[in-house]
Amino acid sequence: MTISFDRTGQGPTVVLLHSGVCDRRMWDFQWQSLTDTGYEVVRCDFRGFGETPAEAGPYSDADDVLALLDTLGIRRAALIGSSYGGKVALEVAARRPELAAALVLLCAGQPGRPPGPQLRAFGRQEDALIEAGDLEAAVELNVSTWLGPEADDETREAVRKMQRHAFDVQLAAEKEFADAEPAEGAADGAGEAEAGPAQPPEPDLSRIDAPCLAVSGAHDVEDFRQIAAGLPALIPGARHVELPWAQHLPSLERPAEVTPLITGFLAEHVTR
Repeated sequence: MTISFDRTGQGPTVVLLHSGVCDRRMWDFQWQSLTDTGYEVVRCDFRGFGETPAEAGPYSDADDVLALLDTLGIRRAALIGSSYGGKVALEVAARRPELAAALVLLCAGQPGRPPGPQLRAFGRQEDALIEAGDLEAAVELNVSTWLGPEADDETREAVRKMQRHAFDVQLAAEKEFADAEPAEGAADGAGEAEAGPAQPPEPDLSRIDAPCLAVSGAHDVEDFRQIAAGLPALIPGARHVELPWAQHLPSLERPAEVTPLITGFLAEHVTR
């Protein structure tokens, strides 16, 4: 599958990987700023988000990103990931260290790390609302959990629309998959596969030799704060910064403050 993407600008390549609450539109503010600063910028939608359809069967978002970069002829890039996109960035960088010029991880997930109590509780609540068919409440749960008080009404509405679209696309694909006739030779469950990202072997993060900035939000779920604080022990040369005002999506909560943080790190570590 070729995932949906945008590409613009000239200069060193920066790849923007979105959170699991949003799609590639979450980077609108940074997209223009990075282009104006002198970078080639690529942003994409993972499967089931934005303009990339969901498909039945297991898959790997990291595989999709690597395939996209190979198709575009990009051999080296800075990877900027938010939340789930940060998790994907870590996997990409660990599998292809020569590709990653730098990493900026905003409240990133970590491959292979099991969820803690807060994240499990959120997942149970979200699942219950979706099972009950109350998608509006599930959307509002995500908006209130992941956006802090610094996010304005326009940002909240944008996240609301992106999350609802993702729910609609993913649930429609799940229904289509469940209603499909079993393929020949798949009787009694033989050859049956579930839709959704596959669980790859845990990557060795110590293979990453790119400069890494791990950003956390002081008001975020504990899982993500612990991940960011722990990455310097796993990635040689990684640096952790906690934003005292932020929740889980700082690039949306205070874009005018976070964007210079990103461009400043890139200017320091990415060769022009």
